[in-house]
Amino acid sequence: MKNFPLKFIILLLLSIFSVKQVYPQFYDKDTLYHPYHVNYWATGGIILGGLTLEKIGVSWISNKPQISLGEIQNLNRQDISPIDSWALNFDPSKRTEFEKLSNQLQTVIVFLPFFTFLDPTIRKDWLDILLIYAQTQAITNNFYLYSPFGASFQNRFRPVVYYDAVDIGKRTEPNNRNSLYSGHVAAAAEASFFTAKIFCDYHPELGMNKYLVYGAASIPPLFMSYFRLRALAHFPTDIMVGFGVGALCGILVPEFHRIDDGKMTLGLFSNPEATGISMQWNMDINR
Repeated sequence: MKNFPLKFIILLLLSIFSVKQVYPQFYDKDTLYHPYHVNYWATGGIILGGLTLEKIGVSWISNKPQISLGEIQNLNRQDISPIDSWALNFDPSKRTEFEKLSNQLQTVIVFLPFFTFLDPTIRKDWLDILLIYAQTQAITNNFYLYSPFGASFQNRFRPVVYYDAVDIGKRTEPNNRNSLYSGHVAAAAEASFFTAKIFCDYHPELGMNKYLVYGAASIPPLFMSYFRLRALAHFPTDIMVGFGVGALCGILVPEFHRIDDGKMTLGLFSNPEATGISMQWNMDINR
């Protein structure tokens, strides 16, 4: 499986971008179509704030206490739900191999959005796309760190802790308290679906065929999901949560940037019954 992640991603990208060739009558490299509106101050502030919070959060989850031998001895496989028990039936000798594969695949997937710049229609807005992508990553990473079902507030043991055949030193590592949810899968889904979202937004002529692109976008995080399961790093439900969070962030953050700042107004209101903040959003239903 040497170099498998890189070869796989190259083939996937070729298949996704070949969709454009089905619609040559719509493709115009000189088009002035700009689907996104980027407020540089707000977006930059979110990115910088996200990086600061991320640094704090990573140190937080990295300093959890080591798993004690007493906790290991009290483990009961019968307490694991049927759907998650699947993660307790793999060959532990393959754990390190799949751990390496997942890390290699992660390194490749993070660069997926950059391949959209092969499209001249998208490349003209390269700075906006990079800022939106950085913002999406910041939001995805901080959601993992600070959401109630993320690593800072959950201490679910990874499947490897349940394997008696694994060295006890590996089973008691503090990081093994971070099973819920899968950050690797969330990051993979975010980058993959972000790429699909950008491509589809710049090519509205795809119509219903855009769902083929989104279907292709699900493939990299699915491979990541399998690798993380085989690495004994997560249970299936951890994978599902990570996949959902990543996909939503990858789609919703760019979608938010489709809102024109000029069509949204904020203000204060006061009446005898209440005082507060008002927001008005004028939508273009014909877009």
